[in-house]
Amino acid sequence: MVTIQVPKLIDFVADVFTHSESSPEEARRIATYLTTANLTGHDSHGVIRVPVYIRWKKMGSVVPDQKAEVLVDTPSLAVVDGKFGYGQTVAPQAVRIGIEKCKASGLAAVALRNAGHIGRVGDWAEMAAAEGLVSIHFVNAAGSLLVAPYGGVEKRLSTAPYCVGIPRRGQDPIVLDFATSIVAEGKVLVASRGGKKLPKGALVDSDGTLSEDPAVLYGPHAKDGPRDHTKGTGAIRAFGEHKGSGLAFICELLGGALTGTGATAPNRRFANGMLAFYVDPKVVDTSNFFDGEITRYADFIRATKPVTGVDSVLVPGDPERKMRAERSKNGVPLPDDTWAAIVATAREVGVSERSIQQATA
Repeated sequence: MVTIQVPKLIDFVADVFTHSESSPEEARRIATYLTTANLTGHDSHGVIRVPVYIRWKKMGSVVPDQKAEVLVDTPSLAVVDGKFGYGQTVAPQAVRIGIEKCKASGLAAVALRNAGHIGRVGDWAEMAAAEGLVSIHFVNAAGSLLVAPYGGVEKRLSTAPYCVGIPRRGQDPIVLDFATSIVAEGKVLVASRGGKKLPKGALVDSDGTLSEDPAVLYGPHAKDGPRDHTKGTGAIRAFGEHKGSGLAFICELLGGALTGTGATAPNRRFANGMLAFYVDPKVVDTSNFFDGEITRYADFIRATKPVTGVDSVLVPGDPERKMRAERSKNGVPLPDDTWAAIVATAREVGVSERSIQQATA
């Protein structure tokens, strides 16, 4: 395991993207968002993605320094085309449009199509919450066949994330952010590179056998080589049986079909679609009831007697706050296999050996 301090990790990852045709501003933005995902404990959406992003850039699947194009613009609704730019560049552009419209109207909706991988969706909920707004996000990944629907063994869904952010006065927001599969694909990637093992039965093979072996999804793969989910014989399972599978289906229709990105399909160019709704609580909550009621109810939930083996009952965002404090202080731990893959990518794009050594110094 390698542990890297946050500023050094951001600097190093930014160096990788600067060497891959991103402007210094975009490179640092990507590096910051990826590292933030690690800080919150979402390693699946963190710097482990660097080799994947650079591979997509070389393939032409993602385009550096894109400016999103507004296709439909009304007082309360926008349709935004990310033009296959890095998600960490075009998603905040779309979210900013939603924030501004919501502040003007009290309610807004933004459909983002054709975005590169937008990373941890909770970042965008936190961005809206920082402006005092509630937000709801339905996301899909066109071309990313990963998940078997309930009752099936073949890939038919993306991991189709769903996210809700709720602002708090003087406190961190409440953010619910999850893939509609038992695990995000990034967690399979983490497990394949020496990180946290998968939950029992997270994957299903073509014969219906449940598995935790990443090779079911990726097929045989070299230790430091690329991971290709089209090479495996199996799929990730949807969470919650028919309920998770149904929510994933809705994310495909709203985040994919309605935005114009398209629901996921074989041989389709990878892109995230996101349908996001924004609500200004100040417009709805004229009696200032909302924030106090959140406090009361969150405390009521946390006061629940825990089952044996559980320290305490949590509300969304509690684990992330704890992990962020710990890793901000002690650094981000990365499995040796993960770090080796990132370093190999850095060398491929021309990052100096001195920069690589400084990251871990």
